[in-house]
Amino acid sequence: MRVGVLTGGGDCPGLNAVIRAIVRKGVQEYGYDFIGFRDGWRGALDGRTVPLSIPAVRGILPRGGTILGSSRTNPLKADHGVRRIRENLAAYEVDALVTIGGEDTLGVAATLSDTYGIPCVGVPKTIDNDLSATDYTFGFDTAVGIATEAIDRLHTTAESHMRVLVVEVMGRHAGWIALHSGLAGGANVILIPEQRFDVDQVCGWVDSRFRASYAPIVVVAEGAAPAQGEMVLKDGSQDSFGHVRLSGVGEWLAKEIENRTGKEARTTVLGHVQRGGTPSAFDRWLATRFGLHAIEAVRDGDFGKMVALRGTDIVRVPIAEATARLKTVDPALYAEAGIFFG
Repeated sequence: MRVGVLTGGGDCPGLNAVIRAIVRKGVQEYGYDFIGFRDGWRGALDGRTVPLSIPAVRGILPRGGTILGSSRTNPLKADHGVRRIRENLAAYEVDALVTIGGEDTLGVAATLSDTYGIPCVGVPKTIDNDLSATDYTFGFDTAVGIATEAIDRLHTTAESHMRVLVVEVMGRHAGWIALHSGLAGGANVILIPEQRFDVDQVCGWVDSRFRASYAPIVVVAEGAAPAQGEMVLKDGSQDSFGHVRLSGVGEWLAKEIENRTGKEARTTVLGHVQRGGTPSAFDRWLATRFGLHAIEAVRDGDFGKMVALRGTDIVRVPIAEATARLKTVDPALYAEAGIFFG
């Protein structure tokens, strides 16, 4: 059997750990051959491949990013996209495809598997941790660790200058990174996409912090939006899945805070720093287990399924079920953090 592997969407710490585990177990235990498709679905469309073997994946466990490359290509919107993928799989004699990605990449895999009969197994990947049906996705722990370290460092400069520091973190529709890093880093305000925020209330928390002779740290997810107004966009462009480019809410909020409170405010946008670098120990562990169980699903012919973490167990769930809705922050969890605001 020959198995194809691709990584789609934004890069993420732990992707290489998944690839390594798939290839190691597939070769050693099942005698499979492997081929990687370059740059996500773009490689499957254009037939751009790279051979995968045990020597090829040796030493990649601690490396960030993905040795296969990635893109946000949507093959379902490409000319004759499904036909091209089917033809390329046949040309390279690929019997099954392991797709590693988030909502969009796995959404395509679900359609190809359920509608067109192309055998796919999914592995959940997103630093936003917003895929339903799995407790955690790899990459999230690393992103939270990076954001927490940044907040820790920003406390000292905020207090040295007695200014407001607004930290913008990733999180388009879900505020998991903001909530976890904000709590872990001792932020005084945490703003998430799930709940629109009142700017006057934020300013009240900022003033309260200054009255206690401390400089406040405000953590805001990129998808958070004010109660009166719209989400702040970087520009009007969209990717092939229809997502607009976010970024800018931190700068906008800092200006509002400065204008309304008279306190100096600055912004730090962590951006792609959260995606880069070596994965944490937890993400290496989780990504490795996902890879091991994904190739087991291929062996069992259990296609149209995604591996998922439930407690400490790795289970299989329908890809379509996992991508049907996003996993967002429960209001009760967000309310717990409110005791530290202001």
